[in-house]
Amino acid sequence: MARTSGSDIVSRRNVLAGVGIAGIGTLAGCTGGQSTGTGEDSTETSPTQSDSSHLKAGGSSTVYPIANTAASYWMANAPASDTEYWGPEQYGIDTEQNLADYWAGLYGFETSSSGVPFSVAVGLSHSGTGLEKLRRGQVDFGDASAPVSAELPDASEEELSKFTNHVVGVDAQPIVVSQAIYDAGVTKLTIEELRGIYRGEITNWSELGGPDEAIQAVGRAEGSGTDTSFRVNVLGGPDAPMPGVDLRKGENQQVKTVVANSNNAIAYMALAFIEPDGAVPPVALEIEGTTYEYGKNLSEKGYPLARDLHMYTYDGTSKKEAAFLNMILSEFGQQTFVEPNNYLTLTDSRREEERSKLPARS
Repeated sequence: MARTSGSDIVSRRNVLAGVGIAGIGTLAGCTGGQSTGTGEDSTETSPTQSDSSHLKAGGSSTVYPIANTAASYWMANAPASDTEYWGPEQYGIDTEQNLADYWAGLYGFETSSSGVPFSVAVGLSHSGTGLEKLRRGQVDFGDASAPVSAELPDASEEELSKFTNHVVGVDAQPIVVSQAIYDAGVTKLTIEELRGIYRGEITNWSELGGPDEAIQAVGRAEGSGTDTSFRVNVLGGPDAPMPGVDLRKGENQQVKTVVANSNNAIAYMALAFIEPDGAVPPVALEIEGTTYEYGKNLSEKGYPLARDLHMYTYDGTSKKEAAFLNMILSEFGQQTFVEPNNYLTLTDSRREEERSKLPARS
């Protein structure tokens, strides 16, 4: 894609970040037949072990935008002179190497005739699936939007100890409603009202100052990190009953479509899938006298639906895995892969804490 200018032209960098949710392998110039994942479970269907010649990530649709955008940049392997894709000097990095060559080189990997030191592919399903496949050796990263202990509650402490937790960003799930409900005046709920809806105690919008319409409560698929997080933080535990749910969807994209196409729905969604003026408007949530609003204070500790986003490794972290993670955890990675996808970046101290988990560089 040629570089252009003008107020109505979007830079290649913004295009990459903005379309990460839908899959951007083609735009980034992926090679070797690798897919960065454009649909559910797109690179996670093989029953065989993960191929050691490249990295595979799979799992949470919430973490997917971060991992997928990072993989697309990696596969594009832009030169250091390309300040839209890479431009290392902007981040205090002294190198003339291409993007993937630099990050892989820190761990002793050399450039390859295929264009990248090793390839990276990202699949899409949900947290529980990704973690199970990580445990079976079918992927290198298990992307999860909830802790492994919550996603695999039957696993022993010994089994859980084999998972290494790498936090790559922070999500704050907003509560969204159909446009018709928002336009009718339901722009704020209390945490008690939200619990009442999902417990099946409040069933009509008229009970909340809205129209005389039955509430269609949308939930995420059981086993997804978003659902687990919602149960833990709103309803009191990972196995808390949700009798008020009318239907469940496996991915954030599917939830968004249902709410957008309905006139009576409510749902909880990952932050990256919200558009301020889109068809699924977020509503404010009042908790113990404090009102939490999208775009203002959802990152505050008192907001119960803020949660870490994880890329787990298993049986330690290899240098190949570390090279990719180190890129995401860098200032460059946080500003390029996390922030543009509408998630909250890690603080400097937390970035260094996460990077300290990685093996020593070569």
